[in-house]
Amino acid sequence: MDSLTRDWTRVQAFIRDTFGTDSPDLPTVLYLIGVQELGRGFENFSRDDKLNLMHIGACTVLEPYGYCRRKTPRPDGWPDFDILKKIPPEGGKEYETLMLRAVADYFKRHGLI
Repeated sequence: MDSLTRDWTRVQAFIRDTFGTDSPDLPTVLYLIGVQELGRGFENFSRDDKLNLMHIGACTVLEPYGYCRRKTPRPDGWPDFDILKKIPPEGGKEYETLMLRAVADYFKRHGLI
């Protein structure tokens, strides 16, 4: 098992153990990171809010890689980001590898795995 697979498995185990769910996929983990970064806890979010939370999660984990930069929060308190460089197309191997590594690194930085 390579280090990326091992780290992603550890992320999934952490989420599974913490929330008592099945093994989460990448969009679910990005959503949870977005909720964490918003800092308001769980709410009944609209569909658009859930998509925005996944975007916040993605930008947060990609920030250390130079893809995004956090800006001053919007007046409603939601995080905002500048996109600094093009992210690989969603669905491709390059995108998947980047995102799984970035998520695993986020969990490591926060001492969760």
